[in-house]
Amino acid sequence: MKRDGSMETPLIDARDQLAEVLDRYWGYSQFKPLQLEAMQCGITHTDSVVVLPTGGGKSLCFQAPAMCLDGVALVISPLISLMKDQVDSLRECGVPAAYVNSTLSLAQKKEVADQLRQGRVRLLYIAPERLMVDRTLAFLRTLNVSLIAIDEAHCISAWGHDFRPEYRELRILREHFPGVGIHAYTATATPQVRQDIAAQLGVEQPRYVVGSFERRNLIYKLMRRDQGLRQIRDVLDRHRDESGIVFCITRKEVETTTAALVEAGYKALPYHAGMDDAQRQQNQEAFMQEKVDTIVATIAFGMGIDKPNVRYVVHAGMPKSLENYQQESGRAGRDGLEAECVLIYSSQDFLTWQRIIEAAEVIPTGALEALQAMWQFCTSVVCRHRSLLEHFGQSLERSSCDACDVCLGELDLVEDPLTIGQKIASCVLRLNEQYGGDYTAKVLIGSGEAQISGRGHDRLSTFGILKSESKRTVRDWIEQLVGQEFLVKDGEYNVLKLTPVGRRLLKGEAVPQLLRPAKSTRSRRAAPVADSWEGVDRGLFEELRTLRRAEATLRNLPPYMIFDDATLRDMARRRPTTSAAFHEVRGVGEKKLRDFGDEFVELIRDYCERHTLPTDMAVD
Repeated sequence: MKRDGSMETPLIDARDQLAEVLDRYWGYSQFKPLQLEAMQCGITHTDSVVVLPTGGGKSLCFQAPAMCLDGVALVISPLISLMKDQVDSLRECGVPAAYVNSTLSLAQKKEVADQLRQGRVRLLYIAPERLMVDRTLAFLRTLNVSLIAIDEAHCISAWGHDFRPEYRELRILREHFPGVGIHAYTATATPQVRQDIAAQLGVEQPRYVVGSFERRNLIYKLMRRDQGLRQIRDVLDRHRDESGIVFCITRKEVETTTAALVEAGYKALPYHAGMDDAQRQQNQEAFMQEKVDTIVATIAFGMGIDKPNVRYVVHAGMPKSLENYQQESGRAGRDGLEAECVLIYSSQDFLTWQRIIEAAEVIPTGALEALQAMWQFCTSVVCRHRSLLEHFGQSLERSSCDACDVCLGELDLVEDPLTIGQKIASCVLRLNEQYGGDYTAKVLIGSGEAQISGRGHDRLSTFGILKSESKRTVRDWIEQLVGQEFLVKDGEYNVLKLTPVGRRLLKGEAVPQLLRPAKSTRSRRAAPVADSWEGVDRGLFEELRTLRRAEATLRNLPPYMIFDDATLRDMARRRPTTSAAFHEVRGVGEKKLRDFGDEFVELIRDYCERHTLPTDMAVD
């Protein structure tokens, strides 16, 4: 047994069987990192805890084994709004799947039960609340259950960022289904959460399959809020006619932001828990089917989509934890192509979340610590990918990620942060650590306000020592010093006090990193962008998108269920003109070849003739 409690027992080599299934149903010719190891756990009934990033192919880790084993795989998911899309997508690939939840009528539930008895379903999606009903458990025990997959497994742990008490009841699965492998899947779990998931499920010796949390295709950018709507629009303008999400903290912010975007001519809709179910569902479907480009939402939308071609995620306010940020920003670029993640924050966001957390009857375990870690992430000036990896106990092996505002050179660092930091810290001391950030900034810039002269603070040695800077700039530096733990906000009025690190700063023994807003967009091109478009004819790609939309409309499906963007780019790169060549395209399985091959090949052939392009290109 290894130190983390996982078994050393070797897994059988089911590579060939799994590879054949992967190619036949999903059209994939190779495994993503750690997929094979996770799939083999399913094949061998070896309990597992699988942590792979969003877009890392977690779902295939249980879907492919389910197609290799006899019987039906149970997939436990809290996402009722997502089940239909997941099942529809599987059926489009030729996989017999079904779901049972509160949206089905009694007749529909009976039909699913009949299909299960007849062995015509290989994957059954079900919510934990319904699964725990005695009658449901009794029925499922009459079936040949091949494996049990628990999606969004971080919901099991009180240390996770989305704890759900009903998930704790899943512990009885071992009792009801002895000998059946139990597999927990999540995209966000620290080592502590991983251990707690296993303990709460009662799986004593699981195999831990933990991938890298790095999402190389995501380009992270952070900026302090300044004319927030303009900052949001700048992102949308960079992604015209592409799908994206704007996250807001409150429902009111969702409504006002949506209204402002629509008035400015953008195609956007709102989504939050205060809307009625029908309207929420209608707006979500409009976004999924690409009738609108942008959904503006609270985090109620975060776990409710499986759309792979989201090209941008904007946080119009700071999330409450790095786990939340990892998951919400991870909604972008699930197809592996480049996507932009922009976080627009302010100190007010921190205070808003602090009030929400402290107002709860029971403060969630570790919630305030998680909020502080999120604030430190926002105010630091280090590689964003590196910071996220280190939070989850991993490290960046490269000197630069080439995919964040820090590494791309979009931030202007202050040339002498030590001197500026010392001036600010000294002012806090001379104010006897009794004033907040706003007042301190006014003293530093030499404000002529009566309250400052009335208190005699215009006679302090630190009065006006940063008079060449704007109040906004000095205020930002104060927040950066707080985020980097040189200063701390104390009490009801958030007065500034020096920390032990701040006193080391005064002695010149610790140096902060301070930045100004960038004066120019002098960034290098993000590494993932060029690679994913290499060899792709963009005109052909756009015509393929149009055909995809038409096919999706005919079938009343989201376009990505026909083919995702990565598949369309591969088509526009290979330019196949025969069925055999079309089958070689990434993401074209046997059923999709039958359903769509002729139409797409005809379009490709016609486009290449019109533009005198070579066809049937070899791709390494």
